[in-house]
Amino acid sequence: MSYQCFTVDIKDNIAHIVMSRPEKRNAMITAFWEELPAIIRDIDENAKARVIVLSADGPVFSAGIDIGMFTDIAGPTDKNHPQYGAGFYSNVKRLQDSFTAIEQCRVPVLAAIQGGCYGGGVDLITACDMRYGTKDSFITIYEIIVGMTADVGTFPRILNHMPEGIVRELAYTGRKMMANECKDRGLFNAVYKDKEAMMTAVMDMARDIAAKPPLAVYGCKRAITYSRDHDTSDALDNIAVWNMSMLIPSEMMEAMQAKAQKRDGKFEDLPPIKSA
Repeated sequence: MSYQCFTVDIKDNIAHIVMSRPEKRNAMITAFWEELPAIIRDIDENAKARVIVLSADGPVFSAGIDIGMFTDIAGPTDKNHPQYGAGFYSNVKRLQDSFTAIEQCRVPVLAAIQGGCYGGGVDLITACDMRYGTKDSFITIYEIIVGMTADVGTFPRILNHMPEGIVRELAYTGRKMMANECKDRGLFNAVYKDKEAMMTAVMDMARDIAAKPPLAVYGCKRAITYSRDHDTSDALDNIAVWNMSMLIPSEMMEAMQAKAQKRDGKFEDLPPIKSA
């Protein structure tokens, strides 16, 4: 299937989603917000891959939301219009859901970032499981520069990675945080000299994850996200109930035997999600 904003390649249990509008610095137009969650859900619901890698063509990872989107987001442009607020709210919720699809999908999503990651791009990468950058990459919570408050996902997620004071500084000033500082602050997992080195390392990481039991990886993703959003007591009970319901002794035995025999494990894929 062809997309306006993405190319998708699935091979060896890894789905590689590439933002493919480099001539527009991968700005997020209306089609972007429709295509991304559809791609993510198709991969997840049909069990097409065990890991997703998200990257971008061109020198810039993403320039964020396309300026033309602002009219679509606002709904009625007259603030005195009785439906203005409701229209704005429903449109922003729709955009938020596009990135929540990344967080909710059962398989890990790895972001590979080169060049600038502006505004909505930061919303995007903070929804991913892991983030990697080139040494020249940077993030900027750019919304403040254009008189906005970031509203598509940055704040509730970036606070899980960096201290509150640093997040406030980035939000209030819109300054660029370069890759090495992103790594030092805990947002990036690693930084590489160039895109080629980064993509080699990210794909190696994806292959490593794809070789692990998919149900156990899904359990880890679910437990980590749940633990982040709940207190310790609830999180402990949640993982106990998960393993009570989902732990498969035969998969554990296969994992241990594969390690002992120095071979790849043979694990069942996640089941497809059936539509109601």
